[in-house]
Amino acid sequence: MSVAGLRRAARESVSGLPREFWWLWTSTLVNRLGAFVATFMALYLTLERGYSASYAGLVAALHGLGGVVSALGAGVMTDRLGRRPTMLIAQTSTAVSVAVLGFMTEPVAIAAVAFVVGMASNASRPAVQAMMADIVRPEDRVRAFSLNYWAINLGFAVSSAGAGFVAEYSYLAGFLGEAAMTLVCAVVVFAKVPESRPGPESGPGKAAASGRTAGGGAVSDRAGAGRSGEVRLSTVLRDGRFMSVVGLSFVIALIFQQGYVGLPVAMGTDGFSSSDFGTAIAVNGVLIVVLQIPVTRFIEHRDPRRLLVVSSLLAGYGFGLTMFAGSVTVYALTICVWTVAEIVNSPIQTGLVVRLSPTEGRGRYQGMYTMSWSAAALVAPLMSGQVIDRFGAQWLWGMCTVLGTGAALGYWLLMRNLPGGPVTVSEGEDAAESGGTAKDRTGTGQVVNGQAGSARGESGKDEPDGACTPSASGQVSVEAG
Repeated sequence: MSVAGLRRAARESVSGLPREFWWLWTSTLVNRLGAFVATFMALYLTLERGYSASYAGLVAALHGLGGVVSALGAGVMTDRLGRRPTMLIAQTSTAVSVAVLGFMTEPVAIAAVAFVVGMASNASRPAVQAMMADIVRPEDRVRAFSLNYWAINLGFAVSSAGAGFVAEYSYLAGFLGEAAMTLVCAVVVFAKVPESRPGPESGPGKAAASGRTAGGGAVSDRAGAGRSGEVRLSTVLRDGRFMSVVGLSFVIALIFQQGYVGLPVAMGTDGFSSSDFGTAIAVNGVLIVVLQIPVTRFIEHRDPRRLLVVSSLLAGYGFGLTMFAGSVTVYALTICVWTVAEIVNSPIQTGLVVRLSPTEGRGRYQGMYTMSWSAAALVAPLMSGQVIDRFGAQWLWGMCTVLGTGAALGYWLLMRNLPGGPVTVSEGEDAAESGGTAKDRTGTGQVVNGQAGSARGESGKDEPDGACTPSASGQVSVEAG
């Protein structure tokens, strides 16, 4: 590709997104640039404080448990208080708790504050995802989520290298540095990011009249869709199709977590050093930074069903190939395989979660989705340790292959057979506004399995947008608009 072609591709990748998104993106990047605790907590406890590896594992588990606990609460806050207040509370609490953690010396105090840090640092995620869904047009969401994921990994790659040098000088400086960067993130949100939570007036009639939210994005494809009253956590739990996505998300996250909990242990038992693991795992961050944007341009107009199935298989078999690794080079090659799966899966799955979430309940839905990843971060270390100790690392990689295959089959069944009744097509005010028709959403004259025609529904190139919405009667309807 020529230089002009590269410039055009880069311009198209970032064009058309609202200003509020870029301020939110900036806050994400700043937050990840300051990451220290999650990366160096184990080394801090064992090398700096002299605690055992088992105690460090307990603290890591409590940190993860805090994230599980806060996910649902933060989702409720996002819907009730708003996206912006929830982010400000979470980021301020994170800054304070991280700073306090740096001064703790007693084991009980360290464990307790680490739990609080896990709660606070995870609480902003449902609000961020809900706000992005509010302010970004449906056809741009996959690209927006991909850019946000790219910012997370770019910030993590830079912070990991920088934090290593900071840790050699002073671990306390690392804690205080993360606290300061998190406060900067909160300042950016406070000064530049307006509230985007749709008001009670943002139903179908209002949507048809305005077509936009205050943040500049499109009105949700599920605004007022067959639901009345407030969405509660019980509503989310009764949404069988969405909870199936959450379950599959947990399985996928459990596989990806092995790159950071199972892989270093397995490489260590094979006689490789920590620097060997660092060299191999660095491939993951480099590939995401380099490939996330071009891969997203390639996949954003393609069928999300196939992409979720393929990415699940790549994740499972990518880790499965690790059983044949005998050198750092081969380990790095296996990491390349499951990193491609990660690049593809993350924005597509996040976009699917948004499309299955009603506007008035986005916070709770995103909270439940976030909890699946937090739960995986809690379970994965326990699973990998038990399997490696009892059966060996080969069994762990075999389990990853089975889990990836099962997730692929689950996505295939989920996207083909909708629970809750037959598929119907609703041609309401939103369809009239968009000028689209609901009878032909795939280019073939058919509505396919309620998904309104593949990833083209995500990109908006061939259709306005589609969403699967449980109606009041318990059926699943496909809405145009």
